[in-house]
Amino acid sequence: MLDRILAGVDRALAYKLMLAHIIIIAISNYLVQFKIDVWGNPLAVAAFTFPLVVVLTDLTVRLLGKQTGRAVIALAFIPAIIVSMAVVKLGGAPDSVAFRIGLGSGMAYFVSNLLDVYVFQYFREKYKQIWWIAPTLSAIVSTFIDTYTFFGVAFAGGDDPFMSQHWAEVATNNSISKLIISLAVILPAYGMLLNFIQRKMNKVEN
Repeated sequence: MLDRILAGVDRALAYKLMLAHIIIIAISNYLVQFKIDVWGNPLAVAAFTFPLVVVLTDLTVRLLGKQTGRAVIALAFIPAIIVSMAVVKLGGAPDSVAFRIGLGSGMAYFVSNLLDVYVFQYFREKYKQIWWIAPTLSAIVSTFIDTYTFFGVAFAGGDDPFMSQHWAEVATNNSISKLIISLAVILPAYGMLLNFIQRKMNKVEN
C-alpha cells in the first residue's frame, strides 16, 4: 500500500516530511501545557510552534502533490497521537490529560490539515503565479479550525479548572498569535525553503 501511495515521488523527501509532521506535533503538544500572559491574555506557548504544521502541510502538498500530500498527512496521524501522548505523559501529566491532549491533537491535525490540503490546492491552482496567496489563505482557514478543535477536545470539561472554563478564550488568543507568527515570520521562511528545495530537485533531475 505504501509503495503505491509513494509511487512516482521522492520517497526520501516524503518520509522526511512525514517525520517532520510527527516531531512538530509532539513538541507542540508538550508546550501546550504551559501558558504565558500577553497583555493580560492567556496564551499557550505552543502558539509559537503550531504554525510550523500549517506551513509544513502547504510545503508537503506543493512538493508531493494533492493526493500524495493527503496520504502523507494521513500516515502521520496515528504516530502523531501516540508520540504526543507519550511526550505529555513523560512530562509528568496525568494519564487523563495526556490522553485528551493526544486525542485533541490527532483530531485537530487530521481534520484541519486534510481540509487545508483542499484549500491550499484550490488557491494554488487559481493563483499559480503568486506563490504566497495559497499558504496565506490556507493558514487562515486551518489555524482557526485546528486551534478550536484541539482546545475543545483537549480541555473542555477536563481536569484543569482554568482551561476547562477558559478554553475558548485561550483558543482565540492562540489563533490570532499563530496567524501573526505565520504571516510575519514563517511565511517568508517558507518562501525561501520552497525555493531552495525546488532548485535542489531541479539539479537532481537535470
